[in-house]
Amino acid sequence: MIGLIAVTAAGRAGAARLAAAWPGRTSGYDGPAKLAIPLAWARCDELVCFLAVGAAVRLIAPLLTGKLADPAVVCVDESARHAVAVLGGHAGGGNDLAVRVADVLGAEPVITTATDAAGLPGLDMLGWPAEGAIAAVSRALLDGVPVLLEEDHTWPLPPLPVSRSGPADYRIVVTDRVITLDERTVAVRPPSLVAGLGASRGVSAAEVLELISQALSAAGLSDASVSAVATVDAKAGEAGVVQAAGQGGWPLVSYPAGQLAAIEVPNPSLAALAAVGTPSVAEAAALAGGGELVVPKRKSARATVALARIRPRGRLALIGLGPGARDLLPPRAVAELRRASVVVGLDQYVSQIRDLLRPGTLVMESGLGAERERAHAAVARASEGHAVALIGSGDAGVYAMASPALEIAGQDIEVVTVPGITAGLAAAALLGAPLGHDHAVISLSDLHTPWEVIARRVRAAAQADLAVAFYNPRSKQRTWQLPAALDILAGYRPPDTPVGVVKDAARPDQRTALCTLAGLDPQTVDMRSVVIVGSTSTRVVAGRMVTPRGYRWRC
Repeated sequence: MIGLIAVTAAGRAGAARLAAAWPGRTSGYDGPAKLAIPLAWARCDELVCFLAVGAAVRLIAPLLTGKLADPAVVCVDESARHAVAVLGGHAGGGNDLAVRVADVLGAEPVITTATDAAGLPGLDMLGWPAEGAIAAVSRALLDGVPVLLEEDHTWPLPPLPVSRSGPADYRIVVTDRVITLDERTVAVRPPSLVAGLGASRGVSAAEVLELISQALSAAGLSDASVSAVATVDAKAGEAGVVQAAGQGGWPLVSYPAGQLAAIEVPNPSLAALAAVGTPSVAEAAALAGGGELVVPKRKSARATVALARIRPRGRLALIGLGPGARDLLPPRAVAELRRASVVVGLDQYVSQIRDLLRPGTLVMESGLGAERERAHAAVARASEGHAVALIGSGDAGVYAMASPALEIAGQDIEVVTVPGITAGLAAAALLGAPLGHDHAVISLSDLHTPWEVIARRVRAAAQADLAVAFYNPRSKQRTWQLPAALDILAGYRPPDTPVGVVKDAARPDQRTALCTLAGLDPQTVDMRSVVIVGSTSTRVVAGRMVTPRGYRWRC
């Protein structure tokens, strides 16, 4: 719950805007701030105070207990120009809250956490537990002091300015093993372990937790790396199992007995087969999500446990950068770019977003004509376990990099596709609404598609009376394809059919032109242009191309 504390009319107006934007997630506190803040502090996870920072600091100071327990606090000034993260920037989510508040109020978020200000991910904000000298190692990263990254396996971490070999004064160790920590070492715990669990009826949560703890301790493994407890469906509702998973903060997953019975294990049991229909519960459930067994079955009076280590999966983000304008770059694309430790793309596209990349990002860029090579490079790095972003213009799935990458990407990597604004959509927006009804998008480049196939598609679109957006309409070498395509269309629609040409859509030198099918001069078109030919219903209204949707609203 987000507590909203406001003591002035302007503050109450701002609080009302937040409450309207986040229905059901806020609670307002009226009255003097010295009374409202303690009430909100006790009841809420986050506080937005429409107060001066100094006043808020004096009021919250006596309430502080610790960074892991205190709520996040954001202060908004009287004019709602700034949203200042005051407390709990990382652990409490205060920095994120400041950004969200600023987004609603049209304010500027003010974040002073050092790593955020420097564009570095906080070691306590990687999404995984971290322990050790977090402050000292973070300071070393900020100061450019050599920091060594040691990993038992490669995990898809965000970029960090670290080295993987050579001498260093500080260390970040990504491991599920229990290690000795000193004043220069941070251990980051990846979600690498699954505890497979079998249980008899009536087992207590205490017995389950003790057995898991003993198994981890005997193998020298950290409980912070346990990502889930797994069991057979028949035991998923056992009270002690459910309670143990809840107390450990672990998701509880279950599998049908038939699925577990098909998994080969070192220690099958006829008793388990008779009881629940599978010769193994603990070992098979631990292995069901993939990985390898690291602790074979161990028993207590009423439970069995086994531990498996999950194989890391790399991450491949397929990102469309849009038509070129920064304000048309989706926020999700920005987040994925900053999350990726490796960015692969055409050199001219990399130059568009280089300023968004975090320190330590590996950039793999190449020139025109190397699409397959870039796709292979991105998939290869993701298969090694890295977090990779493969970038292109427009939308990643439309005449861009998603297709060649997904042709070769296996199930060993996680794939995320970020939608982008295509050149055709950007051009259509500048022209009006030429794609307001059914339409086709056709590339006139015959470098990879035979012209006979392209011509057949143009003819089909013409026969279906679809508006057509032509990509790659004309280059210095390919000069006849656009006239040929226009000739095909001219056989099915009148000479005065509206045509729009947009060059460099959403870029500084963008140009738009309206003409007709008969009046279009192909020599005015180049590779940076999109040509949109209307259907027989397309009209020019007040200087804008409009293709009616083909129906009328009825009351």
